[in-house]
Amino acid sequence: MALPTSYIPRDSIIHKLDPRIKLVIIVCITLLVFITTKFLPIGILFFSLLVLWKISGIPLKRILSYLRVLVFLFLLLIIMQAVFYPGEKVLLEPLIPEAVPLVGGKGNITLEGVLFGLLLCLRVLTLMCIFPVLLATTTLEKITLAMVKLGLPYRVAFTATTAINQLPVLQSEAGVIMDAQKLRGFMVFETGRFLSKIKALHVLVVPLVMGSMRRASMMGIAMDSRAFGAFKKRTFVDEINIERRDRIALAVFSLFTGVILFFSF
Repeated sequence: MALPTSYIPRDSIIHKLDPRIKLVIIVCITLLVFITTKFLPIGILFFSLLVLWKISGIPLKRILSYLRVLVFLFLLLIIMQAVFYPGEKVLLEPLIPEAVPLVGGKGNITLEGVLFGLLLCLRVLTLMCIFPVLLATTTLEKITLAMVKLGLPYRVAFTATTAINQLPVLQSEAGVIMDAQKLRGFMVFETGRFLSKIKALHVLVVPLVMGSMRRASMMGIAMDSRAFGAFKKRTFVDEINIERRDRIALAVFSLFTGVILFFSF
């Protein structure tokens, strides 16, 4: 399965936008998700991102892969907020008996708590849908160039994009390690229970960490041999320029931001 960090070559309007504009929009949407505390603006943001996914050519089925990964976290969030979030509309009486010291009689499941838990889940899902719009429509080289043009040091931009580029490598290596363990008869990740899988994670994590450290060392040697950072000013093969469509996109997003803020307060 392709990771959300995988670039998808398309001829969409999102692909053609200046990467600086896309970076600014992504950062602003992230801030909006944290600012707003109401269902309507978060819902608008989420469905707007789905529209961008569709325009960009990102398979919407990736949302389902997110849900499968986050379903346990979502259930935990809803339960915790339902029990501990203060509210007046009680759905279930205290779960903890009165006889229990200190916490007895507490644990009302309130409607306000359930709704707040659902809001947090929608926030997390929205945040998960933001960055694929950038990463699937922009090459890592252009993301690096955009960061530098926006004023970030080249070392910081290079480090960020290199970390993103390592995610598919880690996914591939994890698959190889799991296949090797299956050949040795280690089937916990396939047939084991949840707790058994958690306990067996060291079988996967230790080789991944060791492999990552080895790759980082090799990359450091390669960078030193090519005099990385010898010159303060970095040159690029490609250049980016703000065009008319970028200004239009920025104007439309500014209007969209105003609508979100209007419904948020």
